[in-house]
Amino acid sequence: MQDQDDAALVARAAQGDTSAFEVLVSRYEKVLFRVAFRMLGDYDDARDATQSAFTKAYEKLGAFDPRFRFFSWIYRILLNESLNARRDRRPHEDVAPDMPAVGTQLELLEAADRRRRVQQALLALPVEYRQVVVLRHFGELNYDDIAATLGIPAKTVKSRLYTARQRLLELLIGSR
Repeated sequence: MQDQDDAALVARAAQGDTSAFEVLVSRYEKVLFRVAFRMLGDYDDARDATQSAFTKAYEKLGAFDPRFRFFSWIYRILLNESLNARRDRRPHEDVAPDMPAVGTQLELLEAADRRRRVQQALLALPVEYRQVVVLRHFGELNYDDIAATLGIPAKTVKSRLYTARQRLLELLIGSR
């Protein structure tokens, strides 16, 4: 049902109804930002990649094929923007924690260290493994939606997710 609504919004936006595109932005900006942040590990880069993905999607609305999901289409645009940003970025320090923690100073330090290590491990994964982890755990998509978004079979999603989790475990245990 939402896919049909998305397709109708895209059609309206392609005819110049900017309010229709604003609905799509509102619907997907948070999940796309979370995906970009987990792919890039930097708040500003993620914000830029997300904005750029929406800009490119708006410019190319006429190329959208309504037989496919809008989210899958814009996710691919976001992924390309994220990969380009990662390739073009200059080296810099580790990511600041994205969520404030509550507790004692020791708990705050431990939580910040844990987030940093998880983010570093996630960024160390090859892109095809990082994608499935990010979409499943940060984008909160199910296997079928991940498969449709990435254009791969659901069995491949499950396999990559299993392998990614194993690699993350190895990376996290090794970083202690």
